[in-house]
Amino acid sequence: MSEEGSVKEASPEVDDTAELNRASWLPLFTPRRVVQTAVVVVVLLVAIYFLFPKLVGLDHALSELGEAEPAWIAIAIGFCIASFITYIALFKAVVGGDALRLTWRETYEINMAGVAATLLFSAGGAGGIALTYWALRKAGMVRHDVARRMVAFLTLHYAFYPIALIVFGILLRTGVLSGEDAVELTIVPAAVAGLLLVVGVLVALIPPDLARRIEPFAEAHWGVRAGSIAASVAKAPAIAGEGFRFAIGLFTHPRQGGLAVIGAAGYWATSIGILWASFHAFGVQVPLAVVVQGFFLGMVANLFPLAPAGVGAVDAGMIGAFVLFGIPEATVFPAILVYRFVAFWLPIPFGIVAFFQLRKTVQGWEGEGLPIDRRGAAEPVGAG
Repeated sequence: MSEEGSVKEASPEVDDTAELNRASWLPLFTPRRVVQTAVVVVVLLVAIYFLFPKLVGLDHALSELGEAEPAWIAIAIGFCIASFITYIALFKAVVGGDALRLTWRETYEINMAGVAATLLFSAGGAGGIALTYWALRKAGMVRHDVARRMVAFLTLHYAFYPIALIVFGILLRTGVLSGEDAVELTIVPAAVAGLLLVVGVLVALIPPDLARRIEPFAEAHWGVRAGSIAASVAKAPAIAGEGFRFAIGLFTHPRQGGLAVIGAAGYWATSIGILWASFHAFGVQVPLAVVVQGFFLGMVANLFPLAPAGVGAVDAGMIGAFVLFGIPEATVFPAILVYRFVAFWLPIPFGIVAFFQLRKTVQGWEGEGLPIDRRGAAEPVGAG
C-alpha cells in the first residue's frame, strides 16, 4: 500500500480523535442559552398555570392543590424514583453495556444530567440526546457505535409508546376496558401508531452497506461529486437500520436483552403510575385504560418545537386529553399539576447536580486519556 493510501486510510481515525479533543464541552450549553430558556420557561409557566385557569374559569383549581392526599403524593414520588431506575437500567443495558462498560455511577450521571440538558432544547428531549452523544464520545466510543447504540436505545425506549396506543385504543373501543370509546381517542391514535410501527420495520430493512450500493449508481448518473454526496447522506438511514435491528434483536434474545426490555416497559409503567397516583391524590377514580391512553395522547405535545422540554405544551396536552375523556376540568387541572411537579420539576435539581458531576467525570477521562480498555470485544446482539 502506498504512503498516500496509508495516510488516507488513517485519516478518519485522526479526524475522529481531533474532533473529540476539540469538544471539551458542549458549546450549546452557554449562559446566553440558559437565560433565554429560563425566560421562555417562566412565560410558559405563567401562561399555563395562572392565565389559562382564569380564561377557562378554573382560577380556583390552584387552591385545590392543598387538598391533595400526602400519602398518594408519596406514592407518586416513589413511582418517579422507580421510573429513573428503570430508565438508567435500559440505558446501561443498551448503550453502556458490552460496548463501553460504563459504571452505574457514570450511567446515572449521564442520564440525570440529560434531565437538566433537556431544558435547554425543545422537541422531545433533544438536549438530553445531545449531551448523551457528547458524553459517550468523551468516554471513548466511536461515532458510528454511538449513533447505532443511541438509535437502538431510543427505538426500544419509545417502542412501547405506539404499542400501548394500539392495545389500549382497541380495548377501549371494543368495550373490553371501561372508558370513553370515541374514535378520535381510540382508533385514530391506534391507526397512527400502527403506521409508525410499520415505518420502524421498514427502517430495520435498510442494509448496512447502503452507502456502498448507492455511490456507484449516483456516480454513473450524476458524476463523482454526486456519488460522494449520496454516499454521505446514505450513512444516516443505514445507521438507523442498524440501530433498529439491534433493538429488535434485544426483543428476540431475552437472555441478553431482558434488562433492556424490562427497563423500557418499566419506565413507561412507572411514569403512568405517577399520573395514576396524582389522580388518586384528589380522590378521583379514573379507569386505568383512560389513564394510559390519556397519558400517551398528552405526551404527543412534547414534540411542540417552541416549548423547552414540553413545558406548558405537555401540561395543556394532558389536560385537553383527559377533558376529552370526560374527566371534569376542575379535577384534571390540579392532578396534572401534581403529576408534572413530581415527574418533571422534582428531578431537575438532581439533574443539575449530576450535570456538574458529569463534567468532573469527563475531566477525569480526559486526564487519563480515552478509556479504550472498556470497549467490549464481542459483537453486540442484533448488530447489522
